[in-house]
Amino acid sequence: MLSVTRPRREADFARFPSSTPIVIDNGASTFRIGWAGEAEPRLSFRNVVQRPRHRSTGETVSIVGDTDPSLMKFFDCTRSAVRSPFDDDVVYQFEYMEYILDYGFDRLGANSEVGHPILMTECECNPSFSRARMSELLFETYGVPSIAFGIDNAFSYKYNQKLGNCNGDGLAISCEHGTCHVVPFLKGQPVLGACCRTNVGGFHITDFLRQLLSLKYPYHMASITWDKAEELKKEHCYIALDYMAELQIFKNNKEEADEKMRYWQLPWVPPPKDEPPSEEELARKAALKEKASQRLRDMAAAKRSQKIVELEKQLSYLEEVMEQLDEAEEQEATAILGRSGYLSQQEIKSAILKATQSLRKAKGESNGNDEKTDASAADKYPLVSVPDETLTPEQLKEKKKQILLKTTTEGKLRAKQKRAEEEALREKQEEKRLAENPELYLEELRARYSELSKKFEQRKRQKVNGGQTNGNHSSSGGVGRGERLNAAQKERMRLLASAAFDRGKGEDTFGMRDEDWLVYNKMSKDNDDDSNDDDESELVRIASKLQEIDPTFVSKSEAVQLTPEPPKVRPLTAEDYKIAIGIERFRCPEVLFQPGMIGIGQAGIDEMVSISLRRLMEDESVKERLCQSILVTGGSSLFPGMIPRLESGIRQYRPYLAPLKLVRAADPILDAWRGAAAFAASSKFGKQTFSLADYREHGENLFHRYNIVYSL
Repeated sequence: MLSVTRPRREADFARFPSSTPIVIDNGASTFRIGWAGEAEPRLSFRNVVQRPRHRSTGETVSIVGDTDPSLMKFFDCTRSAVRSPFDDDVVYQFEYMEYILDYGFDRLGANSEVGHPILMTECECNPSFSRARMSELLFETYGVPSIAFGIDNAFSYKYNQKLGNCNGDGLAISCEHGTCHVVPFLKGQPVLGACCRTNVGGFHITDFLRQLLSLKYPYHMASITWDKAEELKKEHCYIALDYMAELQIFKNNKEEADEKMRYWQLPWVPPPKDEPPSEEELARKAALKEKASQRLRDMAAAKRSQKIVELEKQLSYLEEVMEQLDEAEEQEATAILGRSGYLSQQEIKSAILKATQSLRKAKGESNGNDEKTDASAADKYPLVSVPDETLTPEQLKEKKKQILLKTTTEGKLRAKQKRAEEEALREKQEEKRLAENPELYLEELRARYSELSKKFEQRKRQKVNGGQTNGNHSSSGGVGRGERLNAAQKERMRLLASAAFDRGKGEDTFGMRDEDWLVYNKMSKDNDDDSNDDDESELVRIASKLQEIDPTFVSKSEAVQLTPEPPKVRPLTAEDYKIAIGIERFRCPEVLFQPGMIGIGQAGIDEMVSISLRRLMEDESVKERLCQSILVTGGSSLFPGMIPRLESGIRQYRPYLAPLKLVRAADPILDAWRGAAAFAASSKFGKQTFSLADYREHGENLFHRYNIVYSL
C-alpha cells in the first residue's frame, strides 16, 4: 500500500484509551480521520484508489490517495485508472473502500485490530444496504466494538450553530463533490422528509472545464488532465451574479473581458535557429559526397570491365564458329549451326557485328556511324533474300517475321521522310506569311492554338470519362468500354478477334503478301495514336512559335505549373502554448444553478430551496424564520460570488421583501469533521452507537429506524 510518505503514529494510537472514538469524515472527495475532541484531523487524503503495475517486477500495487510524482515513474499507469468507491456520494465499491480504510487506520497507528468506536459521516438519506455493508466491513475486518453514523451537513450546521453563525431553525445548503443537498432544521434537528438533492457537484464542474478546454485546444489534450482542471477550477473559476449579462461582457466589452481573462502558459522550448553551415561542415559534406561519387565510379568501372570481358568471350566464340563453318562441309555445317543455336551464317555475322559495336561502345571507342548507315538490309534481315527451297520450316517462319519487320521499318522511314519534307515546306511558307503580315499571322496562330487545345482537352476527357456519344448509359450513369472506343480502336478489336478465331485452322501465311501491311497497320496500337501524337506535337510547335513572337504568351501547361504552392506550416510559438480561460471561468460553475447545461434534468441549488420549503408542511412564519438562517457549506461553496448569486436566485422564489440571510460556514471543508469530533467527545455519543451483537440480532432492519442526527 503506497501513498504520500507519512510516519505511522503507533505511540499516539497507544496513548488513547480504547473508549476514545475515531472520527471519519468519509467524503466523496477527501477522506479525513482523527480522534474525537481534537480540532484537526490527523490524516487527510483523496478518497481514490489506483492499482498500477511495477515496471520492473510486474507486481500490482495499490496506491491510495494523493500520488507522489517521484514514485509514479516506477509504475505503469496506462492500464490503471483512478477509482473511487463512491457513486453520487453513496459508497458502492467496498473493495476500494477497504483499501482506503486500510491505509487510514495504518497511518493512524492501528495494528491488526482497531479496537476503538467509530463515528463515520455519510450523505443525507444514505441507503440502508450501503450502511449495512459498511458496518459489516468495519465489524468483520477491523474488529470495531461499536459504530455510529451521522449526516455531514448536520454536523457542520451544529458546529456553526455553536459558533453563532446560524440559529436552531434554518436551512443547510451543502455543495459537495458529487451532489448538492438542501436540509431544513427545526429546533436544531434536521427534517429529512423535506430535504432536496441534485446530482451535480464539484466533480461535474471540473469535468465540464476539462471538456471545454480539450475541445478548445485539441492539440494540448495530453496536458489538460483532470487534476490540472481541478487546480484551474479552484484558482480561477467564479460564479456570475447574472450569467447572461456576464456573457454579453465577453461578447461586446473587449477591455473588460480582457481584464477577466486568465492564461495558463504550457512549457515551450523555442526551436533552434537555422544557422548557415560552417566551412568545416561544408568541407566534410563535400568529402562525403566525393567519397560516394568515387564509390559509384568504381562500381561502374568494375561493371564495364566485366561487360567487356563477356563481350570479348562472345565475340571470340562467334569468330571461332565462323571459322569452323568456313572449313566444314554442308552436312557438318548444319550440325555446327544446330549446336550454336543460330539458323544461318548471315545471322552469325549479324551477331558478330552487334557484339563488335557493343564492345567498342563499352571501351569508349567510336561505334562507326558510317558503318551503321552503310549496313545493308541483308545484315539486318538475312533470310529475306534466301530462296524458300533452301530453308527449313523454322527458318521459313523467321523469314516471314523479317519480311514483316522490314516492310514496317521501310514504311515508317518513308513516312518520316515525307513529314520532314512537309514540315520544311511549311516552315518556309510561315516565314513568308510572317514577313508579309505579322499581326494576321499571330492571330491565326492563336486561333489554331485555341482550337488544338480544346480538341486535345476534349480527347483527354473522353479517355477518362468515356465518349457518351450514343446515349446508351448504364443504370448507374457510367459508360461501358464499347462506348469509349473510337472507330479505329473498334476496327483493331475486330481484326484481333478475327485473327484469334482463325488461328490454328490452317497454315499461317500472314505477312507473305503486301496487303498484310495494311492489316498490320490497322492492328498496330502506335498507328491509332498517330493522330493524337501529331496534334500534340503541333500544339507544342505552335506554342513555341507564339512564345518567340509574343514574349507575354503563357501556354496552358506552364500556367498549371505556375500555380502557387500551398503555404508552409507555421512554426509553433509561445502563444500557441498559452491556454486562455475566459468564459469557462463562470460557465462551468453555472451548472450548479443550471444542471441542464451538462444534460442533467434536475433543479439548481436556488430552486432546491423553494422545493424543500414546499415539502416542509409548516406555515409561512416558520419558512420566513428558516430563510433568515441559511448556512452554505461544502467545498463548492468557496467559489467567489456564491452567496450573492444564491441570495439573488432564492429571492425569485420568495415573496416580495421577505427576509433572507445567507452565511458561509466558518470552514466549509473541515466543519463537518470538527462537528463530528465534538459530538463524539460528548456524552450523547455512547447512546447512539450500536455493537456487533445488535447488528447480528437485527441485521439491516436496524438501519431502517436508526438515525444519529435526531439526537444531536
